Amino acid sequence: MSGQKAVTPSAEGIAAAASAAKGRGLPPVHLWNPPFCGDLDMRIARDGTWFYLGTPIGRFELVKLFSSILKLEDGKYFLVTPVEKVGITVDDAPFVAVDFEASGVGKDQVLTFTTHVGDTAIAGADHPIRVARDAETGEPSPYVMIRAGLEALIDRKSFYRLVELGDHHDGWFGLWSSGEFFAVIPSRELENL
Repeated sequence: MSGQKAVTPSAEGIAAAASAAKGRGLPPVHLWNPPFCGDLDMRIARDGTWFYLGTPIGRFELVKLFSSILKLEDGKYFLVTPVEKVGITVDDAPFVAVDFEASGVGKDQVLTFTTHVGDTAIAGADHPIRVARDAETGEPSPYVMIRAGLEALIDRKSFYRLVELGDHHDGWFGLWSSGEFFAVIPSRELENL
């Protein structure tokens, strides 16, 4: 035994460390590689609700703080501070895109998404849009990359609005943003709906 006291990770401890490390903008979690301290009973539901010990976290500023120190490594999600890293559960995507703004048309269109925690991302090469389809039902689940491998599920109302802006290109129906075309569904399948 090294004489050091074992620390049990807690949401309060992670929040305090994140607050101390936070400056302007997002913390540099990509530079932080602390030792893994264990899993925390924290979960992000598909609708973007954060839970701690099975109870929804009701304080928006705390959710926003936690979301700023979220990191994806090898398909697993972690909250990371300069001194500790704890695993959390994410049901689908860690963010939900709750709105977007569109400017321009066709290939000149630019789509800017806003998440439920206030992050923004301009869809393009660094922030692609993808649509996964349920193998059984064919129902689409659209996503946009927000940062460092962390995606946002695009909410239903926004997706319906996006479809209105769609275009056909090379046999696909999809969306243009920042000069990139993001395929949603083969054009021939859309004609059969």
